Amino acid sequence: MLGLGARAGVPERELAAAIDAALRVAGLAAAEIAGLATLDRRAAEAGVRAVAARHGWPILAFPAARLAGAEVPNPAATVAAAAGTPSVAEAAALLAAGPGAVLILPKRIFTRATVAIALPGAL
Repeated sequence: MLGLGARAGVPERELAAAIDAALRVAGLAAAEIAGLATLDRRAAEAGVRAVAARHGWPILAFPAARLAGAEVPNPAATVAAAAGTPSVAEAAALLAAGPGAVLILPKRIFTRATVAIALPGAL
């Protein structure tokens, strides 16, 4: 699962560039990603919906309170102040990937977006 944090109103092309860069770093193809997970208030934004549709990914949306309950390696006070949770990208990726998920790409911060990737844990 790909976790995406972003400022409000970021256009598809900017989100796509951040996601493509993160996938390259992780050595993954877009087809290996099961879906895009993000903060509930970002899930309805045009840029987020368009980038998910481009890849055929479902969008999983989480409220800030649920994201705040996820244990992440890189919480940020600035994110907590802006979003109500110390992590969006990492927390969303881990929650969406399910119990025992493994963060294979810790958050990568871009100008107005942050991307993290998690895979389901061993069954």
